[in-house]
Amino acid sequence: MSTLEEHVDVGVPIDEAWDSLHRVENYPRFVAGVREARTEAGGRAHLDIEASGRSREIEAELSDRAAERVMEWQTTGAPDLMGSFTLQPIDDNHTRIQARLEYDPDTVREALGGPKGFAQANAIERTVRSDLEHFKECVEQGR
Repeated sequence: MSTLEEHVDVGVPIDEAWDSLHRVENYPRFVAGVREARTEAGGRAHLDIEASGRSREIEAELSDRAAERVMEWQTTGAPDLMGSFTLQPIDDNHTRIQARLEYDPDTVREALGGPKGFAQANAIERTVRSDLEHFKECVEQGR
């Protein structure tokens, strides 16, 4: 498994960032490739994605450690992915969001396509960074 960690600082209070992160239906606005997303019963999320010209449906289980401001997730099928978002207050009006993604590069390539090896790791890193920046824009603009 490979691990990627990225963070972004957003100009909103921690409660606002936390609430925005839990609005799964808004993920298409800031997560690359997500065409539709919805919350389902039992702490699950359903995502319709398109990556490298391939359409795919992904199910994930979500769990919260609300007191610690940690949201964890794991796909329930291929590709096998897991990760978390940890929110930390910087001050009353700013929050750091730490994203952690654990993945097997070969599994991701088989399921979603894309480059091999080091180029794939760079592409995933760029995508996660971009998604965090888009989340920052969305949450700060109140969308």
